[in-house]
Amino acid sequence: MRVLVTGASGFLGGHLVDRCLAEGHQVRALVRENSDVSRLRTVEGVELVHGALEDAASLARAVEGVDVVHHSAARVVDHGTRAQFRQANVTGTEQLLGAARRAGASRFVFVSSPSALMRVKEGDRLGIDESTPYPDRFLNLYSETKAAAEQAVLAADGPDFTTVSLRPRGIWGPRDHSGFLPRMVAKMLSGRLPDLSAGKPVQVSLCHSDNAVAACLKAAAAPAERVSGKAYFVADRERTDLWAFLARLAELFGGRPPTRTIPPPVRDALAAAVELVWRIPPLRARVEPPLNRYKVALLTRSATYDTGAAERDFGYVPETDQETGLRGLLDWVDSIGGGEAFVRACR
Repeated sequence: MRVLVTGASGFLGGHLVDRCLAEGHQVRALVRENSDVSRLRTVEGVELVHGALEDAASLARAVEGVDVVHHSAARVVDHGTRAQFRQANVTGTEQLLGAARRAGASRFVFVSSPSALMRVKEGDRLGIDESTPYPDRFLNLYSETKAAAEQAVLAADGPDFTTVSLRPRGIWGPRDHSGFLPRMVAKMLSGRLPDLSAGKPVQVSLCHSDNAVAACLKAAAAPAERVSGKAYFVADRERTDLWAFLARLAELFGGRPPTRTIPPPVRDALAAAVELVWRIPPLRARVEPPLNRYKVALLTRSATYDTGAAERDFGYVPETDQETGLRGLLDWVDSIGGGEAFVRACR
């Protein structure tokens, strides 16, 4: 098939490009003019199209003659105004949907997130499935705009234009410098991340990049009547003790797990205070907050996901187990110079 990948200069998008090429597809990558495409330029067979989700003319060029769109580009940082998040995650997705449909694409695979379903106040939840509704209030602008974008994608489904949304949780793997897990590990290695769990076990689902990519390609090839207009959770087979996993990563990269702890009342008060300060426009627009309720929720709430629907409808089975994934991740960290180089890359 002829495939377009957005976010191709990033972590998941780059792996999507590699896998699509390996399976014999013709691959086009939508990249910004200022994106680092040094790695993509070394990948034989990929066609680069410069443009942006807010640039309608570039989107028309990008989707011309394309059968399948894999939309993984998004604003995933912890800072930004509502307008910035809306433009990147909602308006951009809506414009890409329209361009793809007008160009005759038959399948649109959207990389969403379980964060779209996170509530402001919620306890541990295990075995979450697709019957879970969207919340009335969201933890942050990322969650809010990913939910809005996902709803736009599913609403765009039609007889000749099949849309499907995937919700991989905590994507991890080699070549990730800026995702949630590498940033947490980098802070742990540099001594800037205390143990926020206060000794509470935090059980989570994660999703190795191999498994997220496999889900994207399987969803793109599945019969339309099975996946049309649906959203699916995607995760690794293992249920993971999050803080033990972070500590193991720190040790693998030559560091130590955190020894400092913050009592939950102090932790929550700090998060609320930081969010109050980060209402100042220059900070909100440009600087990542050191702590907020979203980060606290990701690091202290147990959340696991039932992938039975993805297995039933398009044959999703995790390809890479956690031990294999860890060996691959360690090999990559060694290839870039070890733990210190990893910390520098994540800053």
